[in-house]
Amino acid sequence: MAMTFGIHIGHMGGPLDEMRKLWKFADTMGFDWFSVSDHFQESPPRGGDIDCYEAIATLTAAAMETRRVRLGALVYCVVYRNPGLHAKSLTTIDHLSGGRVDCGIGAGWHEVEAKAFGYEFPRIGVREDMLEEYAQIMRMLFDREQRRTTFAGKHYRMENAPNNPKPLQPRVPIWIGGRGEKRTLRAAAKYADGWNAPYIGPEEWIHKSNVLTEWCEKEGRDPKSILRTVNLGFYAGADARGVERGEKIFREHWGPQGDERTGWLRGTPKQNLEMLSRFRDAGCTRVNIAFREGPYDWDALQAFAGEVMPVFGARRPE
Repeated sequence: MAMTFGIHIGHMGGPLDEMRKLWKFADTMGFDWFSVSDHFQESPPRGGDIDCYEAIATLTAAAMETRRVRLGALVYCVVYRNPGLHAKSLTTIDHLSGGRVDCGIGAGWHEVEAKAFGYEFPRIGVREDMLEEYAQIMRMLFDREQRRTTFAGKHYRMENAPNNPKPLQPRVPIWIGGRGEKRTLRAAAKYADGWNAPYIGPEEWIHKSNVLTEWCEKEGRDPKSILRTVNLGFYAGADARGVERGEKIFREHWGPQGDERTGWLRGTPKQNLEMLSRFRDAGCTRVNIAFREGPYDWDALQAFAGEVMPVFGARRPE
């Protein structure tokens, strides 16, 4: 089975020229996906003080400067945006990109950030309820056959709301991101076209994917109808010096917490072939290599695109 690749910016600290170069690189070097994170400040484990650009505006810029890659977020936090406004934003990006937008949503986790910017941040069970309502509203607003949307939920309301124009593509894919087995994966089974898990290795990913399959069976959903992807932090180097530099950045970014997860690409790109093969063999549709702030290691990126991606049948660079 072929597996594709994407690029994700897990913390958008810039510099802007580096981020712009990164989405153009994705567009021309055989990747089929580019996504952003949804944060207003730097996320842990560091202190939150470095630059952080906003997700919708950043994705709009990427839409204008790319031609091939799908454009998404992994994931937009449902606490931060009214679903009607969010649907309008993504529909606009869909038109600007010629029909390449995806909708990624999640229950959120960064309580310190939410409170800093004045957002209510209820307990996780409430946010999961919000996620399920949100997914339903987004689907209705994107639906070409549904001219207006009315929805009366506990957390969100729509009253005869139009979303015109409708997206260019017949069906905007909805992704639900997260690892929660009781609620998040159930919501994905009920409402999503795709599921994404962040920063976990093959063993844990396979377990979560199996739980998703169980939820699909309980919900009467064909498990094969949901695409399954993973984000892996990219800290690889093209040579020994690059590997050393990547390890230094890894420790700066994650400190001791980095050893608590296994979802990282480290060493040289070729040294990660075994792990990537395990994802592919387990039914992973796409691996997104994930970055924080630049500058990025362009030699390592070139090596990954040239030496690793062709092994898995990825699209050839332009």
